[in-house]
Amino acid sequence: MRDQAWLTPIIQQALGDKIEVKQAKGISGGDIHQAWWLQTSQGDYFLKTNHPKAQALFASEALALDVIQATQTICSPQVIHHGANKHQAWLLMQYIEMQSQGDDYLRGQQLAQMHRQTHPQFGWQQNNFIGHTPQLNTWQDSWPDFYAQQRLKPQLQLAQQNGAPITLIELVEQLISKIDSFFQTYQPQASLLHGDLWAGNSAFDTQGLPIIFDPASYYGDRETDIAMTELFGGYSDQFYAGYESEWPLDSGYQSRKNLYNLYHVLNHYNLFGGYYAQQAERLLRELVA
Repeated sequence: MRDQAWLTPIIQQALGDKIEVKQAKGISGGDIHQAWWLQTSQGDYFLKTNHPKAQALFASEALALDVIQATQTICSPQVIHHGANKHQAWLLMQYIEMQSQGDDYLRGQQLAQMHRQTHPQFGWQQNNFIGHTPQLNTWQDSWPDFYAQQRLKPQLQLAQQNGAPITLIELVEQLISKIDSFFQTYQPQASLLHGDLWAGNSAFDTQGLPIIFDPASYYGDRETDIAMTELFGGYSDQFYAGYESEWPLDSGYQSRKNLYNLYHVLNHYNLFGGYYAQQAERLLRELVA
C-alpha cells in the first residue's frame, strides 16, 4: 500500500475539508490508469488517477457515465468529481464491490433497454477516447458516412503513421469505398452505446445485478456494442438471449459484425502493434470479398 497523503487534497477538494482518507488500496486490472479503493471517514470510494494530460479523458468518461446513469436502464458507477492539478488528473466515483458472475440474461435485457435511448443523429456531445486514442464524434445524419469518416479513416491514418503493411492500408481504403454495400437493406437507429463493451468493462454487484463502466459512449448502431462483446468473449448465451428477448437484432448482423470489430482491432494495432495487423488483415479480406 502506498502512502495516501498525496490523495488527501484531491479527496478534500471533492468532498470537503473534514474527510479523512484512512486507507488507499491499489486495484489492478487497468491498462491505462492507476485505480484505488479508498476507505474514508465518509465511506468507500473508487478513484482513478493519471498524468494531468488525462484530464480530458476523465472528463469524457464522466460525461458518458452520467448519461448512462440518467437512462435508469443499467447500473453504472455514480461520478462524484473529476479534475486535475499539476501532479495528477483524477476521476472519483462511487465504490461498488464487483464480481464476475451474476444475472447475464438481465445484463442483456438492460443493455437493450439502454440502446433504446436514441438521438436524431449519429455522434456525441464532444469528441472522446477509445483507450488512449482520440475518437471523433461530430454529428452526422448518415451512419455509413459517420462510421467511415469518424471511425475507420482516423484509424487508417494512424496505421499509416505507425508503419502498417501496405496491404492493410489498401484493404482499409477498399473497404471504405464500398461501405454502403453493408447497409443496402438496413438503416440503424442512433442508439446510446457503451462504445467499448469488452468483458473487462462489465461485471456484477454482490447481488448479481449488472454493471457497466469505462465507457467510450456515442450514439451509433447498437450492433457495434454487441459485436465487441463477441470480439474477446466473456459473455454467456444467456446474455444474448436476454438481449434478443428485449430487442432482437437485424438478420444481417452477422455480415456487419466484423466490420464493427475491425475498428477495435485497428485501434489495438495502433496502440500495441504486432499481431493485430495480421488479425486486421484477416478481417479485411473477409469484408472486401
